[in-house]
Amino acid sequence: MTDTERTERASGRTRRSGPTYVQSGAIYTLGMLGAWVWFWQQSDGFWGHLWALVEGVFWPAFMVYQGFSALY
Repeated sequence: MTDTERTERASGRTRRSGPTYVQSGAIYTLGMLGAWVWFWQQSDGFWGHLWALVEGVFWPAFMVYQGFSALY
């Protein structure tokens, strides 16, 4: 047991890892999949479908940015 683990155990603190990152990743993935479906249905031709895949990756991040901008 390291000194850090002893200090955390003595003070009652525990490290949290994993679940928070998994939940946020799952939400982002659902947003990305939904965006892909939407943009894929709206696109036409090869380049339109390729652009739909790019838009699907960045659209959830853009929406979060716009949401935080609206709060400010």
